[in-house]
Amino acid sequence: MSLGSPGPVLGVVGGGQLGRMLGEAAGPLGVEVVVSDPTPDCPATPVVRDQVVGDFDDEAAIRELAERADYLTFEIELADPDAMERVSEATGTPVHPAPDTLRVIQDKLVQKRRLQEAGVPVPEFRAVDTETELREALDDLGYPAMLKAREGGYDGRGNVPVESPGGVAEAFEAIDGPAMVEAFVDFERELAVMGCLGEGERDTFPVTETVHREEILRETVSPARASEQVRERAREVARDVLDVMEGRGVYGIELFETADGEVLLNEIAPRPHNSGHWTIEGCHTSQFEQHVRAVTGRPLGTTERRVPTASANVLGDVDERQPATLRGVDDALARQRLALHWYGKREVYRLRKMGHLTLPAAGGDSDPTALLEAVRTVRDGLTFEA
Repeated sequence: MSLGSPGPVLGVVGGGQLGRMLGEAAGPLGVEVVVSDPTPDCPATPVVRDQVVGDFDDEAAIRELAERADYLTFEIELADPDAMERVSEATGTPVHPAPDTLRVIQDKLVQKRRLQEAGVPVPEFRAVDTETELREALDDLGYPAMLKAREGGYDGRGNVPVESPGGVAEAFEAIDGPAMVEAFVDFERELAVMGCLGEGERDTFPVTETVHREEILRETVSPARASEQVRERAREVARDVLDVMEGRGVYGIELFETADGEVLLNEIAPRPHNSGHWTIEGCHTSQFEQHVRAVTGRPLGTTERRVPTASANVLGDVDERQPATLRGVDDALARQRLALHWYGKREVYRLRKMGHLTLPAAGGDSDPTALLEAVRTVRDGLTFEA
């Protein structure tokens, strides 16, 4: 494959922080990026060539994007697979990952059924369309359990724990639509693997441990603090997941390690994922560069980890929506080796993802717990409060 100037153009449906980091990774490869997003001057705009303003399911906007691009991808599951498929057929611009993959992943029940049929280990689950069906399912699965909206949920939205029979009605009302319920997994830790599909290539990044609170990812550390046997099993499950996926790109594969060392699939994202942000500093090839390479048909880069690495999300810590001003930045940047990634969002509210910090290890210092505690300490010194 040759490279000229200007180089190939990658169209990305979605211009949030993932689109921004895709733009940052594409530039050194000679790939220019155009995004479509409903928010004018979206977070990606400072680092990409241009933005088409339009909703994620706006077929006219997606078509304009495809007509300006050599390849099409998406950074959010709210993208419309039917519209992208029609646009791709009309313009000849290929879409990766495949629209059918997005259709499967958009519906959590369809996703779980497809993976279960392929032999991927998943928690027990049931489809529930009525409160009565939910009660019957919980009589079988037991309490507690997790009720999930089949479509549209992310960052904890659309997930409601059901602790006891007394909470069933409130949980079902909170979902307000087609749902599924999963048996509670008594997990030792949560894990993630960024999987990669290229042109005839398949690979995985090192296994990462993820730490959530209130269903929101707070920190990651790689290597995960699990046994090598568990990490290898996580890689095996991730490879089995990739065998079901169609289309090139990076896939975020979230997993549970159970108390007895079993690995179960939680969910899949057909795009770069928060659990892989650490790869920007922590690996020779970041998940974002890998996604650009894969989607544009270039050879995949090495997924080798440089050093043990921890990352922490910078989340909104204010109760009311307000202009975003992050305080304590100079103190954070005074920490050696620490990298700050600011997402360029102009407003902040409680638990909104505003940026992240990454701390790679130095020299022979490879204690994941110490790294995790260090990056937490720096993160906890940042605030949006006046």
